[in-house]
Amino acid sequence: MAEQEVTLMKGNEAIAHAAIRCGADGYFGYPITPQSEVIETLAELKPWETTGMVVLQAESELASINMIYGGAAAGKKVLTSSSSPGIALMQEGITYMAGAELPGVFVNVQRGGPGLGTIQPSQGDYFQATRGGGNGDYNVIVLAPNSVQEMADFVDLAFELAFKYRNPAMILSDGVIGQMMERIVLPPYKPRRTEEEIRQQCPWATIGRTKDRKPNIITSLELKPEIMEARNLHLQQKYAEIREKEVRYETLFCDDAELLVVAFGSAARLTQKAIEMAREEGVKVGLLRPITLWPFPSKAIAELAKGKKGVLVVEINAGQMVQDVRLAINGALPVEQFGRLGGIVPEPEEIVEVLKKMM
Repeated sequence: MAEQEVTLMKGNEAIAHAAIRCGADGYFGYPITPQSEVIETLAELKPWETTGMVVLQAESELASINMIYGGAAAGKKVLTSSSSPGIALMQEGITYMAGAELPGVFVNVQRGGPGLGTIQPSQGDYFQATRGGGNGDYNVIVLAPNSVQEMADFVDLAFELAFKYRNPAMILSDGVIGQMMERIVLPPYKPRRTEEEIRQQCPWATIGRTKDRKPNIITSLELKPEIMEARNLHLQQKYAEIREKEVRYETLFCDDAELLVVAFGSAARLTQKAIEMAREEGVKVGLLRPITLWPFPSKAIAELAKGKKGVLVVEINAGQMVQDVRLAINGALPVEQFGRLGGIVPEPEEIVEVLKKMM
């Protein structure tokens, strides 16, 4: 058995290392705090000299998303990273990719908003990621890491899901996870696919050919309403399959819990500490952490909430995921929300006080 490579690094750096190791063909991005270490690390590692991976700093987020569109259309494993305002600029390209059924990976290391906001951490892009910030009826697969290890692990998983369903996938992180340093195990190297392997695995790609040997055309445009409706119905069937097969979450201390907390990302880390503190004071609390924000673990939340006194949603925003939790609970018991705004990260002690009041 090969010896594991263990190292200490930031979450943003882990994204860069994982991208190279999972056989990515290209990264196209633009610097913005708090995620600039992604492209900085790639520039330092120079993968174009080792694996052949292309790394390019585009002139803007608009340019980078269209480069991702072009690379994905050719069946390549391509990714980008940015932070909240930059991801907002990419929304047109992301909805184009969803409409054209193209795989691609987007990393959002969230910062406070709205607008340019602050460079401090936030989870204010939940709606943007899970509702789709672009036009039309579409969904993006959304993974929410809560550790540097998951930042690394989710790059390969995001590519796997993106290609399996021919759909954009997003890693929704935040400034806490992106900037914190932790011990991680680096993933093993995967070779980049050959052109022939891409043609076999992605017959729809522009480098492939139709039955009459004409090049494939990639587009999300369709002028005939009946054809566009059929395409949309196909997408909805695909999204239903993803909801059925790809829900991911984890639970902690739920067996004897009287209260349930739902939190994702860095908020889940804070909540775990708060739960440990609350239990020391006799308050029995359990945690459900959604790993996929879309598809959302609604059924699991509804099931775990049965018999509880209430549900608390902790998120670093004004209250966004709480709406999905309330839909899942469907009025069966009280659902409250706690969060901080402006880039302020809640303290575990604050969460404990809210939990005490709910008892």
